[in-house]
Amino acid sequence: METPTADTGMPPEGPPEEVHARLAEDVLAVLETSSSGLSVDEAARRLEKYGRNQLPAVAGRHPLLRFFAHFHNALIYFLLAAAVAASLLGHFVDASVIVAVVLVNAVVGFVQEGKAEKALNAIRNLIAPHAHLVREGKHVEVPVDEIVLGDIVSLEAGDRVPADLRLIRASALQIEEAILTGESVAAEKRVTPAPKEAALGDCHSMAYSGTLVATGQATGVVVATGSDTEIGRISTLLRDVQPLTTPLLQQINRFGTQFTWATLAVTVVLFAFAVLVRGHIWSEALIAVVALAVAAIPEGLPAVITITLAIGVQRMARRSAAIRQLPAVETLGATSVICSDKTGTLTRNEMTVRRLEAPSGRMTVTGAGYVPEGELTAETSEKAAKDKQPTDIDRLILAGLLCNDAQLNHTDGEWHVIGDPMEGALVALAIKAGLEPESTRHEWPRLAEIPFDAKHRFMATLNCHTTEGAQVFVKGAPDELLQLCSLQAADEGSVLLERDAWTARIAEAAAQGERVLGLATKQVSPGTNKLVFADLDDGLVFVGLIGFIDPQREEAMVAIKECHSAGIMVKMITGDHAATAVAIARQLGLDDDPHVLTGRELDDIADSNLPGIVTETSVFARTNPEHKLRIVRALQSTGAVVAMTGDGVNDAPSLKQANVGVGMGHKGTDAAKEASQMVLLDDNFASIVAAVNEGRVVYDNIRKVTAWTLPTNGGQVLAVIAAILFNFAMPMSAVQILWINLITAVTLGLSLAFEKAEPNVMQRRPRPAGQGLLTPFLVWRIVLVSFLFLIAALGMFFYSLSRGDELALSRTLVVNTIVVLQVFYLFNVRYLHMTSFNWRGVLGTPAVLIAVALVCIAQLAFTYLPVMHSLFDTRPLGVADGMLIITFGFAMMIVLEIEKVVLRRAGNAHASNEL
Repeated sequence: METPTADTGMPPEGPPEEVHARLAEDVLAVLETSSSGLSVDEAARRLEKYGRNQLPAVAGRHPLLRFFAHFHNALIYFLLAAAVAASLLGHFVDASVIVAVVLVNAVVGFVQEGKAEKALNAIRNLIAPHAHLVREGKHVEVPVDEIVLGDIVSLEAGDRVPADLRLIRASALQIEEAILTGESVAAEKRVTPAPKEAALGDCHSMAYSGTLVATGQATGVVVATGSDTEIGRISTLLRDVQPLTTPLLQQINRFGTQFTWATLAVTVVLFAFAVLVRGHIWSEALIAVVALAVAAIPEGLPAVITITLAIGVQRMARRSAAIRQLPAVETLGATSVICSDKTGTLTRNEMTVRRLEAPSGRMTVTGAGYVPEGELTAETSEKAAKDKQPTDIDRLILAGLLCNDAQLNHTDGEWHVIGDPMEGALVALAIKAGLEPESTRHEWPRLAEIPFDAKHRFMATLNCHTTEGAQVFVKGAPDELLQLCSLQAADEGSVLLERDAWTARIAEAAAQGERVLGLATKQVSPGTNKLVFADLDDGLVFVGLIGFIDPQREEAMVAIKECHSAGIMVKMITGDHAATAVAIARQLGLDDDPHVLTGRELDDIADSNLPGIVTETSVFARTNPEHKLRIVRALQSTGAVVAMTGDGVNDAPSLKQANVGVGMGHKGTDAAKEASQMVLLDDNFASIVAAVNEGRVVYDNIRKVTAWTLPTNGGQVLAVIAAILFNFAMPMSAVQILWINLITAVTLGLSLAFEKAEPNVMQRRPRPAGQGLLTPFLVWRIVLVSFLFLIAALGMFFYSLSRGDELALSRTLVVNTIVVLQVFYLFNVRYLHMTSFNWRGVLGTPAVLIAVALVCIAQLAFTYLPVMHSLFDTRPLGVADGMLIITFGFAMMIVLEIEKVVLRRAGNAHASNEL
């Protein structure tokens, strides 16, 4: 007799605690409900009190506020200052170009905005739109958002669990919880209470919102809805994670702020000096210091850096890595730790039979995933020499196929399992052994069955064959079957069971990270058509064990090895059991002797002690979302730049917290993708390493652009300062300085963005996260090259004036000298770790050659076209002057090549490696 419908009029105060460890009857009593469900009126009262069963949407900012927020950045102020300077000098075309760059940057940022909102919405979409409930003793279908505490929910295979449930009835229930726990195998569920301290993946009495019912049926009482569910807690964690500023943005913001204040200070001092000391008219002094500001501000640098990042995005896309946020390209290059989920990332997330243990011996099975291609090989030469595999192996494989409800389908070039993943692997094994599943099952029709249930931990079927007669096939937990059996298969019938020997084999397989099933058979009388538990009490013959693995990705092993050579630590963070995780870690080469830490052990470690411990730990097992967040934050507190890979909903908060979140594009959930800065289109761990490689190349190229831009501008700045301090004519006018910056930044500077990787780019250790944009070597190079430019420019200027040339001609000579020096310096800066005097260095890349050609054409026009004479006050030059300018370029390049040799011989080559 069922308990009457609950209608107390007094809803419970809130979700009860530790329901997984309490009896189902106690939970029903606390929630003031019954197996007949709530009344309609009581459900309405509770809906009003607790709210709807949905995750709260994130209130986004107004689009205009989001757009204007992208101008609140030191980098943008840097660009706008350059545009104002250009406008003051009347160079409106250049100012327009700079403003356009600012607008493009804002539009790109605006489009990328809203990542967190999308991530939360993706989690909300995991919840099914309707659910089957019991209310007032009747089965009804109710919208998911109307489910309340105390509702009774019915579940069947294929259902998405609509809220957190405490199970009150379960039959052969298995639930896929990979999105929460990361485990590739469906979790077995039963009604009995779980231990109070059980981890999320061990709470066998619970069904969690958003997970998927794989097999069986169940009824459960709702114990949490909306934000109070496990998936709701993840949503809350995701909302609370603060987005990080990437290393590049931090450095550019810091550099831009410091550089802007330094330039302002210098211009104010020089303006005061020119007016008060030299007696210049204030308007002329203002024009002079504006020229200084124009020379100092590398207005093309931010645009070139953005383009360099965009080129990196294109290169990564060709290597199956889709970048969702532009600066993440560079951040990948600084990555020092990769925290990877195991299932589906380091492994294939496809169960595969790896070993067969029969009384006659052991056989290994090749192949990976559900693709039914592979070989069965005996481990001993004696068995391998046989033309046919032992009979007990055939019986083992046949039992696995017949005591099985799964099917393998081949669609769109891929093999898919319909049913339990382990049963699907058994079907693939049968095909590898030469059986045809459909015809074999037709030859052995099933007459009766005992479904799998967590209570008895096995499944049994009764099958009949025209010649072999009727047989019972049993598949289940090996320890359970060993208790049921007293015999084991032999060449001639059966012999006494060697229980200790089988127990040792089970332990050996488990130590290698395998999940093990036992199989048994029993011959029954012809005509038998029923199967009950009593039929299994005697006569069962144990035929062997089958070991399964979630096979590791072969390319992941190579990628991990490359990470180690690049000084990048790889850590596995998984919800799986510790023994399985450690075995997989060894197979992947994660560590020679991996140290494992479980989620329960993490709970006992104070935050202050965590950084040192996580640094030394390679494997984290039985973790939940809070553990993953703590691990990532602890690593970041040591100065590490952390990349986190993942594909499940449980990975989303740590993906967002990480410096680079890497989602899986093929098997990943939408929530994980939206929380990521990069998505792997092929789910290939090796693509992460390729992305890190490209990230390092991008950063190298950004540093080369910086190393080229700042000293070339520095030479111009020094020339202007010298003219003000020593009271001689400006060697270049302000508009000529703008011309130099305009034509070279968008050509010569931009060409460096296309440079390919230097040798051994993945043999260097990651650069420190706090390393500034200007390293000591780069500062030295800026000072040296700036003075070389100053010497060449003023030398040419005073040489021209000394021979009686007019000021306009002398300035034309200086402008062409600086441009030629920039061309020669470009070839030098392409290789800071080796000499530039080689064929590869001379020939350059197509981008370099095109840039040099464009600059040459522009300078010829600047020097010889009459219209340019009017605009820039230039004069044509003679052949001898042109040869003299080129000689200056060669001389500077020789000096810088000598500097490379001196630094290397002095033992300071590592300084150049900082670049």
